[in-house]
Amino acid sequence: MAIKKVWIEDDCTACELCVDLCPEVFELPDDIAVVKEGADFDKHEEKIKEAAEDCPVEVIKIEEE
Repeated sequence: MAIKKVWIEDDCTACELCVDLCPEVFELPDDIAVVKEGADFDKHEEKIKEAAEDCPVEVIKIEEE
């Protein structure tokens, strides 16, 4: 299934794991990771899912079509 939406909930600990795994989609501009605007979810689907699964506080959420 294709990823329709990706977001990060407020409890992010800024560990940078998602940025390390998929810098094309995630960035850490302040004290919380964010999803880059205009990121290509289809192109990086595998890395996005890996980041969500490996997130130590489980705050990366994915909505699939």
